[in-house]
Amino acid sequence: MLHFDQSLMLVYPYFREYQVEEVISLKWQNQSAVQESWSGEISNKDQKEQAAGQVSEMVKNGDVIGVGSGSTSYLALKAIAARVQKEGLDISAIPTSHEASLNCATLGLKTTDLMNSRPDWGFDGADEVDTDNRLIKGRGGAMFAEKLVMASSPKTYILVDGSKFVSRLGEKFALPIELDPRALHLVETKLKDMMKAKLKLRMAKGKDGPVITESGNLILDMTLEETVDNDLENRLRSIPGVIETGLFIGYPVEILTV
Repeated sequence: MLHFDQSLMLVYPYFREYQVEEVISLKWQNQSAVQESWSGEISNKDQKEQAAGQVSEMVKNGDVIGVGSGSTSYLALKAIAARVQKEGLDISAIPTSHEASLNCATLGLKTTDLMNSRPDWGFDGADEVDTDNRLIKGRGGAMFAEKLVMASSPKTYILVDGSKFVSRLGEKFALPIELDPRALHLVETKLKDMMKAKLKLRMAKGKDGPVITESGNLILDMTLEETVDNDLENRLRSIPGVIETGLFIGYPVEILTV
């Protein structure tokens, strides 16, 4: 639901020349502002839409919701937006990535941030989930913001299909390490001294050069050759230049299986 702040007329007197409806309609009308913001093919779409429906039913009027990335999160946002439009719910989303922010804008959902609001709950996806509900995330390069929002939320629902469950973290996906570009060689050297692992700088597919994260950093993908213990994240982050890792251990999550 769109709201118009009457105080705008005090700050911007020229608004008085317009009717309220005209002011509200002053929004972008270009193609990228209205087109579907998820362009790729969605695998297991029927099952993911069921999970998305579960998430949308949890929404209550006044909720502030942490919003993750990925195809299932996008479908959940679509289902939430449909409820907002149909029922006139007043909710706000805290996006954890540019992707999520664009999805919210396209679907007409209000957004806020952690400086102004604390999430009542959140939802996100994961690349891997082990038997202790520990996660590997980070293919989208937004680990830092995802952890901030997840740590701020009383509970985060993780939407995954059966292919994401593993007996050992790192079984199917490399562990992303986000680092300051200036620390690339230092971090790589320290990691090789610390543990057995294969390291590869993540390169971009849609542009020349490496992937740049949401925070302007690089990503080293680390293929693990040993079992992940709960202290690994602390050891990794003790290396100067490491900003964040894709290990999500000890967060209040509930797994929703597609």
